[in-house]
Amino acid sequence: MSNLIDEDISTIQAKYEAQKIAFAPIMFQAARVLRDSGILNLVKKNRRKGITPEEVANDLGISIYGVKVLMEAGMAMDILRLEGGRYYITKCGFFILNDRMTQVNMDFVHDVCYRGMFNLEEAIQTGKPAGLRELGPWKTIYQGLSSLPEKVQKSWFDFDHYHSDYAFPDALPLVFKRNHKKLMDIGGNTGRWAFQCVEYSPEVAVAILDLPGQLDMAEKNIRENGLEKRISTIAIDILDQSRSFPEGYDAIWMSQFLDCFSEDEIVSILKRAYAAMDNSSVLYILETYWDRQSYEAARYCLIGTSLYFTCMANGNSKMYHSKDMLRCLREADLVVEEDIDGVGISHTLFACRKR
Repeated sequence: MSNLIDEDISTIQAKYEAQKIAFAPIMFQAARVLRDSGILNLVKKNRRKGITPEEVANDLGISIYGVKVLMEAGMAMDILRLEGGRYYITKCGFFILNDRMTQVNMDFVHDVCYRGMFNLEEAIQTGKPAGLRELGPWKTIYQGLSSLPEKVQKSWFDFDHYHSDYAFPDALPLVFKRNHKKLMDIGGNTGRWAFQCVEYSPEVAVAILDLPGQLDMAEKNIRENGLEKRISTIAIDILDQSRSFPEGYDAIWMSQFLDCFSEDEIVSILKRAYAAMDNSSVLYILETYWDRQSYEAARYCLIGTSLYFTCMANGNSKMYHSKDMLRCLREADLVVEEDIDGVGISHTLFACRKR
């Protein structure tokens, strides 16, 4: 029995942690409603003197019953503190309310994942994204991104862009120290990286490769910014192994892209990238690896994101351990020339060449 108990935690504390997990789906919704209903913000405004449930109910027009059950849940989650009959916001509550990363993650979990995750067991058993049917009839979520309901689509893109936006400013000088003139952005989505490239380097031309639905959004952005002469698009189903990548590019870019595929699919993609490269070409891979994180919060979020891929996105990909990706690169006969951690918040940049 002693082998089952963490040495750093008491039996009572371990049982408490287990109950947190048991009630986590319910408490998540309570935290979200506390945020979205205005209760947390009102408590924050009264952080010096505190506030009673009755005062909250009167101010927001919510029933006293509803306010009490939500605020008591907030107290149980350490979002709120109860003292002398008055509630105060905690540090955790402050982050729920004001921290952009927490806001983005909560919206993504609620709008994109929550209903579908009921089907996780089926997804594990079948290797297919069984929860995706809650959003639409597609085989993968990427086929349906342009058709998602507006709120769901916004939460998906906010999640995707938030975690890449912090990395791009650090990545640009690392890429363009080699003075690339032609860059192929595989899985470029709406063109966010491409736009930053042409703004950073006046000489580079970028081609975005992605599914037609994503390219519709990218092409709209290109036209609106008058960048047709510098950014082009190529429609391709990356999973179609018969489709080769175009040659003649001195740089190939993959950002938060390979985690959308199984290891066998990654090797296939990398082999096609290898075939498109010459001996001077550089392949850049920007990813978040859970073993490379400096903070437990980042590692926890990445491992949770793996389950989104399992149940909602495609059924067979994940946030990888860096050794998994390095093994895939070796199988594709690519060698890592540079391995740089700490790009943005939590990304790693591999610069690779043909072996």
